Amino acid sequence: MGRKKDFRELGKRGPGRKTRKQENPEVPKHLKKESLKRKEPSATQLRRAKKRAAKTKLKESNLLTTITKKAKQKKQTKDRTPKKYEEVPSEEEESDIELSEEEQAREPKSKRSKKNRKDSDSEDDDVLVGKLGDLFAEQNYPDKIKDSDKALNKDDDEVDDNDDIDDDDDDMMLPDEFSEDSNSEEEEYAADLLPVEDQSRKLDRKKRKQEELQQAELQDNITKEEIFHLPTAQELAEETLELKEIGHRIQEVVHVLCNFKKLREPGRSRSEYSSLLIQDIMTYYSYNEYLANKFVELMKLSELVEFLDANEVARPVTIRTNSLKTRRRDLAQSLINRGVNLDPIGDWSKVGLVVYDSRVPIGATPEYLAGQYMLQGASSMLPVMALAPQENERVLDMCAAPGGKTTYISALMKNTGIVFANDAKKDRTKALVANIHRLGVTNTVVCSYDGREFPKVIGGFDRVLLDAPCSGTGVIAKDQSAKASKSEKDVLRCSHIQKELILSAIDSVSASSKTGGYIVYSTCSVLTEENESVIEYALKKRHVKIVPTGLSFGVEGFTKFRQSRFHPSLSSCRRFYPHTHNMDGFFVAKLKKFSDKIPKPVVEDTNT
Repeated sequence: MGRKKDFRELGKRGPGRKTRKQENPEVPKHLKKESLKRKEPSATQLRRAKKRAAKTKLKESNLLTTITKKAKQKKQTKDRTPKKYEEVPSEEEESDIELSEEEQAREPKSKRSKKNRKDSDSEDDDVLVGKLGDLFAEQNYPDKIKDSDKALNKDDDEVDDNDDIDDDDDDMMLPDEFSEDSNSEEEEYAADLLPVEDQSRKLDRKKRKQEELQQAELQDNITKEEIFHLPTAQELAEETLELKEIGHRIQEVVHVLCNFKKLREPGRSRSEYSSLLIQDIMTYYSYNEYLANKFVELMKLSELVEFLDANEVARPVTIRTNSLKTRRRDLAQSLINRGVNLDPIGDWSKVGLVVYDSRVPIGATPEYLAGQYMLQGASSMLPVMALAPQENERVLDMCAAPGGKTTYISALMKNTGIVFANDAKKDRTKALVANIHRLGVTNTVVCSYDGREFPKVIGGFDRVLLDAPCSGTGVIAKDQSAKASKSEKDVLRCSHIQKELILSAIDSVSASSKTGGYIVYSTCSVLTEENESVIEYALKKRHVKIVPTGLSFGVEGFTKFRQSRFHPSLSSCRRFYPHTHNMDGFFVAKLKKFSDKIPKPVVEDTNT
């Protein structure tokens, strides 16, 4: 049996053991208000307070004298002057007036010594930083003053009486505030600082001076722009300049032409500056006169030197991943393991890689021989992206060799449909066939016909890519001989062939295609004669219209260039420059055919 439960109600027994042991809280004696006593300042604090009080008196006396002097001067110049000078100015005005009368060069030292002064003796020294005078010190601490004065008498051995000590102190402070006393006081303050703090103050002072000098120099450069002297014909004939000096003069002339009204030499015309610029470009960059004139007309003056310099530097090596055999991530990893330094070419491409350097020949790796990638320029990928071929379509690449664009088209089509790869030169088809086999392309037919006659051979294509032969003014970095070899005759001949080829490409496309009916025209030239003029000719001769290329970057095509005026839709075309996009100069245009009929040429009536 267990114990019986006790149902009696038990009352509270009171506080627990811990509570009974605790006593009532009491304020400690050292914290009670009655026990708080004001800490008396030391002798050094009183001595500094007296010095500061003497300084304030001296300031007020100097202030009154300067105010009265200025008031007299203004009364002589003006009949009516407001009597504001009798008022006591603020501290900012007081400091400004003193600086105008005294040496402004020493102003930062005194201000810093006043602002940064700290007494490590006690916290009550902050109370004495204000305008403490002898009266304040004598009323509150008469005993301490006597003690400090006696100490001073013993140290100095000059006077015996307390009043004489006060007079001597006043006499010591009578000289200018920025005299030797201020320096001694600053030295006394610097002695209290740590070495690191003192060095920091010196560095700040030096840095402030350097910034002031730089600002003054910048203002001088802005206000005083030197006028470039344009040499006369006689001076040009006699001068013998080095290439470096000619390059500097090109930049000077471009700078003047950008702001001709302000920077030109009086009496000299714009044509004189332009002719000197063309002459220097021919000498410095080794261009012939025709190309030098064309580039000066084509590019903005602010971009001209950058464009010409970019043509002197080779473009980075780029490769295109063959999506029929591998993925870009896997290819990049395998090449990195072989010592190749590479990166994705950009957000605009999913298959491109840019190679910075390599321990092995990039065109002889096992991955290259296996057909996992193709050496291809970044700009030559753009026309295929603009063409955007779809699966199971019939596509024609009219100028296909060496096969970079053809194999890219087949990869986008996933080896479906059919691709006709044509090139007019039979010798070039060997490299085309080799690349097709290496990359595993199986939907391509290789042929060799003159592109101008191709519609007579076969037609009805859904899409046509025409990468027309051109003068190569966009790839001068690859072929430096084009600087001197290309003439106006060569450009006009290329332009004539391009106009014939684009009409043939338009005739090869079927306007009734359900998925296509598109033509992409591209060149590796930057001249308008080979680009905008050719597209303008096609718009007049066939029933086509310009559509957006779908490329997310690039410069818009010209709608007007000097005396030429082009169709407004040419702004949908895209231009690419080496100095802007770090790729070869290129032009891409996309056309949509909406009728197979060929418009009849308009014959002007000579009778009217």
